[in-house]
Amino acid sequence: MRRRLFETEHDAFRDSFRQFLHANAVPRVEEWESDGVTPRDFWTTAGSLGFLGFEAPPEFGGLGIRDFRYNAIIQEEVAASGIATDGFALHNDIVAPYLIEYSNAEQRNRWLPQFVSGDMITAIAMTEPGAGSDLAAISTKAVDDGEHVVLDGSKTFITNGYSADLVLTLARSGEGFTLVAVDRGTPGLVQHKPLKKLGRKGQDTAEVTFDNCRVPRSNIIGEPGSAFNLIKKNLARERLSIAVHAVASARAGLSLALDHTKSRFSFKRPVATHQSVLHSLAGMHTDILVAQSHIDACITAINEDELSPHDAAGVKYWATDLEGRVLDQALQFFGGYGFMDEYPISRRWRDARVQRIYGGANEIMKEIVGRQLIR
Repeated sequence: MRRRLFETEHDAFRDSFRQFLHANAVPRVEEWESDGVTPRDFWTTAGSLGFLGFEAPPEFGGLGIRDFRYNAIIQEEVAASGIATDGFALHNDIVAPYLIEYSNAEQRNRWLPQFVSGDMITAIAMTEPGAGSDLAAISTKAVDDGEHVVLDGSKTFITNGYSADLVLTLARSGEGFTLVAVDRGTPGLVQHKPLKKLGRKGQDTAEVTFDNCRVPRSNIIGEPGSAFNLIKKNLARERLSIAVHAVASARAGLSLALDHTKSRFSFKRPVATHQSVLHSLAGMHTDILVAQSHIDACITAINEDELSPHDAAGVKYWATDLEGRVLDQALQFFGGYGFMDEYPISRRWRDARVQRIYGGANEIMKEIVGRQLIR
């Protein structure tokens, strides 16, 4: 079924981005997984080609394009390529609004040119050892000290935590919650080495700690005490980004399963022709089509500022649950080979597992949807 979401300019952008990934990322996956980090030269190349911060106004190097269809294309192509980096979603879908929409003029002049060029890697530090999906429980403190804010506390599971040049940090302050941007090298900021994890090994995930970390008040994003409202505004966008990636990942897994089961024989005939396998493939295919239709509707809704937080929560949990089911079944069709790292389905399966956890665990997403129903 032909998708009707995209126009000619989107198709051209997709072709360009796909070529970029296959030239600059796909051949380097093994290297990135071994190093545990995506190298800086990849991001500067991406920036030079217009794939980073394209929503920023032209005076800062961006294109001034606010159309989530472009964000979706990037997520779909990243998923299709199998490179398993969260960097584009973090940069374009999560951090961009804070720097473009919520920062003041001085901050935009200071940060956006490097953000767009890829010379500045960013992270957003919210999750803590004792506070995961429940952000209201965070304990990191921001204490007003005249011209500075003093941060104390620790964050964990921070994407780009080791590499980031600017760490947007959510902290509890006297006014409520405050978002403070902390520059690399600030005394008291410690960006720990990447954590060892099950999947997404080429994307650095690290602990970040603050010990009497003095940050200029000029680095506060938005009004002190207003951060929770800013974050809530941005969560729908983040969760839709995860859902877009999930459905594209499921489609890639189905493609691998089809290729394998059509070429692999059991009992003298292709595995795909056995009824149990054929019916499973049919179910996977139909589920992906149905999910894609809803994803496309959500993309249209977010472009029209109509995607609600509970609708975003619902599509996030549904799409990532679907991704898990499809990839697990696809791996099963490979038998023992599916458990071997050299087979792409193995990497995709392990890289997808975190999707049901981050951006808000799926159990929390269901809570958000359920509470809306009984209001």
